Amino acid sequence: MDKLINDFSLGLFVWMGVLFVLLVLLLKKYAWKPILDAVNEREEGIKKALESAENAKKEMQNLASDNEALIKEARAERDAMLKEAREIREKMISEAKEDAKEQGAKMIENAVIAIDQEKQAALAHLKKEVGDLSMIIAEAILKKELSSQDDQIKLVEGMLKDVTLN
Repeated sequence: MDKLINDFSLGLFVWMGVLFVLLVLLLKKYAWKPILDAVNEREEGIKKALESAENAKKEMQNLASDNEALIKEARAERDAMLKEAREIREKMISEAKEDAKEQGAKMIENAVIAIDQEKQAALAHLKKEVGDLSMIIAEAILKKELSSQDDQIKLVEGMLKDVTLN
């Protein structure tokens, strides 16, 4: 350190000071301004990128909430459609059961009517057969009993008395 103080030259110091000031002014005018501008531009770019990232994050959150809302709405629609389908199925089943009951009742009613008609036809046929048999039997009896003329006269007189009494 002593050597530096002993070799000190004032002229050299002034020239070095002037050159340093000129170097600083030149750097300020030509180098520092572009460097500072580049640093400022980079800082602005970083700020914009951070803002864009924040906006993208907010947008993603909005999209996520919108997606959740859409999913909830879709699930609600699906549940409503399933409920409606179940109701329609149950309605169709109940209508089919009612139709089957009605058709069964109609078939039973038709069967009862058919049975009644068959019964009436059978009774009419039976009455006719009984009438025919009665006529045959009556004819056979009358032939046997009324073989004589006196018996015939007595029978006609008895019938006439019965007819006038009634």
